[in-house]
Amino acid sequence: MTRRGYHHGNLREALVATAMALIAEKGPFGFTIAEAARAAGVSPAAPYRHFRDRDDLMAEVARQGFERFTTRLAAAWNEGRPDPLTALQNLGRTYLDFARREPAYYAAMFEAGLPLEVDPGLARAGDRAFAVLRQAAENLAQTVPKVRRPPALMVALHLWSLAHGIASLFAHGDGGRRWLAMSPEDLLEAGVLVYLQGLGIGTPPR
Repeated sequence: MTRRGYHHGNLREALVATAMALIAEKGPFGFTIAEAARAAGVSPAAPYRHFRDRDDLMAEVARQGFERFTTRLAAAWNEGRPDPLTALQNLGRTYLDFARREPAYYAAMFEAGLPLEVDPGLARAGDRAFAVLRQAAENLAQTVPKVRRPPALMVALHLWSLAHGIASLFAHGDGGRRWLAMSPEDLLEAGVLVYLQGLGIGTPPR
């Protein structure tokens, strides 16, 4: 790995950038905070000016990842325009695209095993991302008569599980991506449509 010599500027952000490079190279468990300091070109003690430990550094990477993720999801959802089902499909494609294009962020967000309860900022960032999907589920649930309307939280959790499972198996930007006879996007769209139709939620406009 190329040494990322640190000379001036924001040490906190330099360490975050270095951690992301290490995650991309070694995975979220493959390095120590001392290695991050060495790769950034600073003393082993320097990171502790900003981060309690390695998990604290990883939590900052994950928090920034969730902020980017939320911005992209919200733009894809676009407040349910042009219609909730089309907007949901855009949301799903964006989920997969983020996993593919931002593997270091995605790994820190979902694979680092960080306890959210010890980092309120990270927990709030994760909640904001999920809130976009929850809003999509609520809009879709409203299209079903109240007497058989599914709980929006249940729908959101099921849709999240579908998107996350496909992203982890097929759309993650790592060397272990599986081969498919169809694209991850098509697989997710088909799975979501089958699921929604089972709940009585209509077909997409043609």
